[in-house]
Amino acid sequence: MDSQDWNSAEIQKELRKRGLTMSGLSRRAGLATSTLRNTLLRPWPKGEWLIADALSKHPSEIWPSRYPAPSATQ
Repeated sequence: MDSQDWNSAEIQKELRKRGLTMSGLSRRAGLATSTLRNTLLRPWPKGEWLIADALSKHPSEIWPSRYPAPSATQ
């Protein structure tokens, strides 16, 4: 099964449903208000975990391409 990464609009929509914003999450984590937005553009594990935690998800559910499943041969 090929899962696609959530796009930025989906992530922001899910955050808004919970009364959250990207800038609010950034501030809560002690970051500059725009810092967490970088996670939408490029891999950044700390940011991925902050967003995923706010959405009660594992980062691999939001960004499956960034967290490839272990191969069966390993």
